[in-house]
Amino acid sequence: MDYWQGWLFMAVFVGASSAITVYLAVRDPALLERRMKAGPTAEKESTQKRVMFFAMAGFIALIVVPALDYRFGWSPAPPYVSLAGDVLVAFSFLLVFMVLKANTYAASTIQVAAGQKVISTGPYALVRHPMYAGVFPLLVGMPLALGSWLGLLLVVLLMSTLIWRLLDEEKFLRQNLPGYVEYCQKVRYRLLPYIW
Repeated sequence: MDYWQGWLFMAVFVGASSAITVYLAVRDPALLERRMKAGPTAEKESTQKRVMFFAMAGFIALIVVPALDYRFGWSPAPPYVSLAGDVLVAFSFLLVFMVLKANTYAASTIQVAAGQKVISTGPYALVRHPMYAGVFPLLVGMPLALGSWLGLLLVVLLMSTLIWRLLDEEKFLRQNLPGYVEYCQKVRYRLLPYIW
């Protein structure tokens, strides 16, 4: 109970995710439904089932390891680092919200919906996978918000899983979404502008 970092993180995380959920429930219920079908069992492709298993395990570890770190004092972070982590978490949700507003087809699973078109405006004009770019501050912010330096090591593993998913998703979209190959030629950067 005496873990203000955990309580503040939960308030930011639950508050931001709830706000997005309410917005989608009112403005785009079909997208909310697509977002709610998530995890290894929701994926159709076997590679994505494995990717999502590792991603979910890593996400759980990103909460459990920092909490254990806090409990046993392995690598405590000062309070200002926890506050900065919460700012990163909130910023990540803002970025994800911008992506969801730009792309009503942004499902949690790798799929092509009936009538789906390539989105090349908003954040998609900068990078091909702005949702993944938007999640990066969340991954870094979570262990920091929870007061753990040690938890940052998990970010490396989660980023490699995220990149695995991204590359497999691109392969799927090139084969199944008309216009995606041309979009890839127009928007060269996958995750970070001018870097990759």
